[in-house]
Amino acid sequence: MGYWLLKSEPQTFSLADLEMAPDRTTPWEGVRNYQARNFLRDGLQVGDEAFFYHSGTARPAVVGIVQVVRAGYPDTTAWDPASPYHDPGSTPDHPRWHRVDVRFVRRLRRAVTLAELKRYRDLLGDFALLRPGSRLSVLPVTAEQWAFILEREAQAPP
Repeated sequence: MGYWLLKSEPQTFSLADLEMAPDRTTPWEGVRNYQARNFLRDGLQVGDEAFFYHSGTARPAVVGIVQVVRAGYPDTTAWDPASPYHDPGSTPDHPRWHRVDVRFVRRLRRAVTLAELKRYRDLLGDFALLRPGSRLSVLPVTAEQWAFILEREAQAPP
């Protein structure tokens, strides 16, 4: 099983939105970065788990856990001229963008903030979220990083 981190601005799509979705499942769509697309297309597999991360807020944080229930497939929003994710260079015959389907697993008992994670940079190793300039919305997480964040969830904030 693999581990990932998926970022979303809560005003665009929040963990609560996923929790209220039918079957608590939704496509993770609209990603328009090639590296993140590659992770969605080739990396995330059914059964993998991901942290749901709220970005673009005063306190960015890991707030929940989701599970991949459908591996990468073409993101059809790219073909819809009415979609904010439309890309005329992507076609059904040559899809440029991909998505996965994720299902809500649970909320964290408490949010683990970016500021808190930065305090533990040495213990997290080369955590993609903490790399300077890392703005990808889909990031790999090692098993050790995953376990560490879950341990932080169970402890009082520093």
